Amino acid sequence: MSNDRTETIARKTNETDISLTLSLDGSGVCEVNTGIGFFDHMLTALAKHGLFDLTVTCKGDLEVDAHHTVEDVGICIGQVLDKALGDKKGITRFGSAYVPMDEALARAVIDLSGRGHLVYEATFTEETIGTFPTSLGMEFFTALAQNGRFNLHIDLIRSSNAHHGMEAIFKAVARALRQAVSQDPRITGVPSTKGSL
Repeated sequence: MSNDRTETIARKTNETDISLTLSLDGSGVCEVNTGIGFFDHMLTALAKHGLFDLTVTCKGDLEVDAHHTVEDVGICIGQVLDKALGDKKGITRFGSAYVPMDEALARAVIDLSGRGHLVYEATFTEETIGTFPTSLGMEFFTALAQNGRFNLHIDLIRSSNAHHGMEAIFKAVARALRQAVSQDPRITGVPSTKGSL
């Protein structure tokens, strides 16, 4: 099993310029600057509760809106996550978590299957949280799952406050990912009857 599952990416387009480093076996240390305060807060929660070390610098076209920044950061995290997992030998593969936050309750279920797919069942009565449109939650997780090549099911079971609901989702995904990427010494190969993921 790998002792250093850390990857870095630099991605520049006409819409965003991103530098990002992710360590799967960290302690939750996070330095994030995307220019979107609430999104930085969510990425910090993702790192903290996933025990991932994460560094993100993104200069995006925020004069247009937040969409490109949020989606492209999701793409980059997904790509480095997939690369850091390597051949996936010895990983737990599946992960699930329920996370409450006051009145909100979220569930995330993950399979590091090699196939990107998102099911996102979350409804918000508020359109924005600070300068973060709630509709971009789905965009971020779509980019994350597709580029990370894993199945991700998200359900916001209840919530009357958008901040609480979105934060519960990010924390649930963090906890489920933490479980799925964890290494089990009893697993000697790839956890699949096919022999590959």
